[in-house]
Amino acid sequence: MHKGSCLCGQVAFTIDGALAPPSACHCSQCRKQSGHHWSSTETHQDNLSFTSNETLGWFRASDTAKRGFCRNCGSFLFWQHTDEDTISISMGAFDTPTGLTLNRHIFVADKGDYYELKDDLPQRAQ
Repeated sequence: MHKGSCLCGQVAFTIDGALAPPSACHCSQCRKQSGHHWSSTETHQDNLSFTSNETLGWFRASDTAKRGFCRNCGSFLFWQHTDEDTISISMGAFDTPTGLTLNRHIFVADKGDYYELKDDLPQRAQ
C-alpha cells in the first residue's frame, strides 16, 4: 500500500497494487505544468482510491489526455490517457519511502535547453 497527497493535503490517495518503475517525462506540457521534468509511476486506475478529493480538478491537456491537480494548492498529481485504464501518479506526491527508483527518461526530444541528462538511464525520444 502506498499513500500520497498534494501539498496542502486536500487531495489524498492510496494505491493498493503494483506500481510501474518511474519515468521522467521531458515533454513541454509536463515541463510547463511542473516547472521541470515530471517524474511519475503508473498503476491500474482501480488500484487508486481517495481518502480526500474535494479539491481535485482535471484539465483536458489534449484530445488524448487529462491532468489531475489540486484546485487549492496547485499540485500536479495525475496524468491519464483517455483510452487507457492506467493512471500516472506524481512521484513527488507519495509519502516516503516509495521503494521505487527512476527507470527511464521519455520525450527527451522535447526536453528543455537549460539542462542535460547525464545519467545512464534509457532515453526515449517520444
